[in-house]
Amino acid sequence: MPNSASVSAVVSQHLPLLRRYARALCGRQSSGDAYVAAALEAILADRDAFGRTQRPRVELYKTLTRIWSSANLDDGDSRDAQLPVERRLAQIPPRPRQAFLLVSLEGFSENEAAEILDVDLASVRDLVQEAGRELAAEIATDVLIIEDEALIAMDLERLVEELGHRVIGVAQTHRKAVAIARAHAPGLILADIHLADDSSGLDAVNELLASFEVPVVFITAYPERFLTGDRPEPAFLIAKPFQPSAVSAVISQALFFERNARRRDSRVSA
Repeated sequence: MPNSASVSAVVSQHLPLLRRYARALCGRQSSGDAYVAAALEAILADRDAFGRTQRPRVELYKTLTRIWSSANLDDGDSRDAQLPVERRLAQIPPRPRQAFLLVSLEGFSENEAAEILDVDLASVRDLVQEAGRELAAEIATDVLIIEDEALIAMDLERLVEELGHRVIGVAQTHRKAVAIARAHAPGLILADIHLADDSSGLDAVNELLASFEVPVVFITAYPERFLTGDRPEPAFLIAKPFQPSAVSAVISQALFFERNARRRDSRVSA
């Protein structure tokens, strides 16, 4: 039978990320902390059940989700200003917001997110796509697609436009990608690696990043080719074949967190 010390040790490993999630979910530091405290109390009250779980992090988030969905906790400080990074997320309806954060911020698989939210897989994908559309309404940008397979390029173009973004061009080669980007600077690049004329989407991205900064999402059947240590690092990488919901989530994630990082940098340099 698990004791309080062992349960506490397991929980403490995941506590920083749980607090991050709760803060993003609520939009306020004190509100997030209040929900985390309530979740911890619930877990310690039934420590035997928690001690038997094989996936403590999933169980932690499930507990927090149940409490957040059924309670209206007083954060104890009405003066607590809404956090600037989370303010935009707070405008998204609750369930899509949860799904987006679980998949994009916390790194859970779609199946894990479905379990945490107590919905089926299709519902999670719909929720993530809805969140992507909500975010895109505020962070719509120009997108360059670097992809030589026509059907995949068409799917990506349709998906990007459904999210509210604008496609400035589809490039099948390194040379065309660079030409489009120099004529119309993109706010986001979706790039494959191996292109039609045996040129490299990776080389094209490297050349573009030497001139300006832009978030890049790599969509490739060869993810192992990114394990080189060369710039750009694959912060956002999707393996083919892909689910549309996964692409939507990563696009929104790349734009959302890139914008937040840019704001932080501007405050530091000010």
